Amino acid sequence: MSWIRSALHLLWMALTVVPWALAVLLASLFASSTTVYWMCVGWLRCAVSGARVLLGIEVRVSGWEHLPQGQTSPAVLLVKHQSTFETFLMPTLMPHPLAYVFKKELLYVPFFGWAMGRLDMIHIDRSKRAEAFAKVVQQGRRLMEQGVWVIMFPEGTRIERGQQGTYKTGGTRLAIECGVPVIPIAVSSAKCWPRKALIKRPGVVDVSIGPPIDSLGRKPEELMREVEVWIETEMRRLDPQAYPQP
Repeated sequence: MSWIRSALHLLWMALTVVPWALAVLLASLFASSTTVYWMCVGWLRCAVSGARVLLGIEVRVSGWEHLPQGQTSPAVLLVKHQSTFETFLMPTLMPHPLAYVFKKELLYVPFFGWAMGRLDMIHIDRSKRAEAFAKVVQQGRRLMEQGVWVIMFPEGTRIERGQQGTYKTGGTRLAIECGVPVIPIAVSSAKCWPRKALIKRPGVVDVSIGPPIDSLGRKPEELMREVEVWIETEMRRLDPQAYPQP
């Protein structure tokens, strides 16, 4: 039964992304970037709602009070990365527009990538590390001054359930350069939507938003270590069955 439900959800996303992407491309010719962003979030809501109806995946969020208040309060969100689900989910939850930092190759994905290319986000060439980080800082500072939050996955790639990747310091370096707080976020998405898996399972995905961590006067490595400890400790609380007991 799970494979039928998974196939139906995949079909739902495929059927809806084409007209939505075409509408975004058309709207981008005359609408503001903010309007276009929320149009794209509309499709993400379709994907997440489809996951709830077709796959039986519910979302439970805690820690709303830790998000910065105010229209232009800046932040860098550093999120646990287990599957595609949280990339769809996070913009549907957050009250501010989000700017993802992603590899430029995604822009060439038909329809989905084309629509992403019309958004004011940060796409980088990973083969040019120094140039890429300078671009992240330059664009990240500009976007956060406009009230956009930058979101990054510090492990860099999707990590198997119960595993821990290497936390890279790009997100904390950006926060320190721009003088903004980081918000650690734990997400137990792999319980229902495993990494690179076609078959999804019903259940509850927990999203836990941690307290903001000040970046002023910090070193990137020790700040990221604090982020890592909080996220990984929280992951073991949210999904204890996935981690070996001490």
